[in-house]
Amino acid sequence: MDEAVPALATGEASIDAVTDQPLKVYIWDMDETLILLKSLLDGSYAGAFDGLKDREKSVEIGKRWENLILELCDEHFFYEEIENYNEPYLNALGEYDDGKDLTSYDFEADCFSSPYDDVNKKKLAYRHRAIEEKYAKGLENILDQHMVKVWNDLYDLTDKYTDGWLSSAHKLLEEALGKSAEAPITNSKSINCIVTSGSLIPSLAKCLLYRLNDVVSSENGIFYSSGNIPLICFRVPVYSSWEVGKLQCFKWIKERFDGPNVRFCAIGDGHEECSAAQVMKWPFIKIEFHPDAPHRFPGLDMPTVQTYMDVIYESSSKDG
Repeated sequence: MDEAVPALATGEASIDAVTDQPLKVYIWDMDETLILLKSLLDGSYAGAFDGLKDREKSVEIGKRWENLILELCDEHFFYEEIENYNEPYLNALGEYDDGKDLTSYDFEADCFSSPYDDVNKKKLAYRHRAIEEKYAKGLENILDQHMVKVWNDLYDLTDKYTDGWLSSAHKLLEEALGKSAEAPITNSKSINCIVTSGSLIPSLAKCLLYRLNDVVSSENGIFYSSGNIPLICFRVPVYSSWEVGKLQCFKWIKERFDGPNVRFCAIGDGHEECSAAQVMKWPFIKIEFHPDAPHRFPGLDMPTVQTYMDVIYESSSKDG
């Protein structure tokens, strides 16, 4: 079993190869689903409340988030260098990464630039690995105390303004993993993935800033044998559909996690993810921020998500 770990560590093996336990894979859109940003910036979120929400405050909050996201990307995620070299996920250039120790690696002196050849792809792969390591550490270990306070204050302000949208979304992702403060579960048999139309690096920055990194992480992709031996590990399951489209990302996720006991569910606010879910024959839950919407935050809960999944998969079982 130990010899199998390196081969499986790429995340290319199907789940049924390493576990016969049921697995649920939740595919979340980010913007206007798990987080609110565009609707804050353009005032549409406030507008949905017929004057009960301060539009100017909404726009101000949105601009503050926009600035914080860009600052994190530029100062810690090499964004000025790699903005024009978007990849759909962090391990997309894994074949170019030779595993070099990056502890003392001088990113400023390696002359990363065009053309986008094999040499520069290796340098970009190094940057992706460094970003993933920072993602795993969390912002508390990256930002100074002042910036941590600025970030936490903005999060709390936004959560209050949106009646708990951010915290309730995070709570649902925790529940999806089977986690709770009283009884955390190491081997949850569930995975949260994010598929976003934004480019990859800002999307990872958003995950950190909106406190999603503990519920969307590589740690949630480690499965254990009965002897508590790690069998398979995946990279951070965040996908950018910027160039490839959401259907292609959904197909990659199915390849990555497929098996006889796997169920998928897509949750988002847009037409593209709805259409992609239909093609994949997955249940889809539409999120809307209007206060009277059937599915929004706070509001959406795991029993509702489970009902959507049961309708699709129990029907498939009967047909099969």
